[in-house]
Amino acid sequence: MAARRKSSGKGGRAVRREVSAGGLIWRRGPGGVVQVVLVRPVGRDSWVLPKGHVEPGETVTEAALREAREETGIEVSLSEPLGEVSYVFSQRERDDGKPITIFKRVHFYLMGYEGGALSDHDNEIAEAQWIDLSEALHLVTHDTERELLSRARQILGE
Repeated sequence: MAARRKSSGKGGRAVRREVSAGGLIWRRGPGGVVQVVLVRPVGRDSWVLPKGHVEPGETVTEAALREAREETGIEVSLSEPLGEVSYVFSQRERDDGKPITIFKRVHFYLMGYEGGALSDHDNEIAEAQWIDLSEALHLVTHDTERELLSRARQILGE
């Protein structure tokens, strides 16, 4: 599945469609409380679920597992699809500075913790933390990710 595709929008404005994948990683913490991993990307003051682009030749599930491992440093296993999030945003292209509209779809999966330390994450992430699910609902920046956390709460019986 291609991660990026350029075309021309109305008025010649560039349009790109992107596909990303990520995971809601969970474990039972002290007292049996469900904990999830949230990450804070470098240069941003926001907590989000780990995710990233689907690379050429990679399936969405392969990308979700890879991104979860890269951004958290831990080993995870895929449980089940959790949902998709779609949104549109504009930015300037890095090479020529022209505006581009990006249509993005992110596939999220529920993932179980298998081992490892959160300190082993890649350099795109400033911080990764285990957070009680009830607290994570208040910490995540985007409403769409809050909805995914609520869905996971129902699935996990929290």
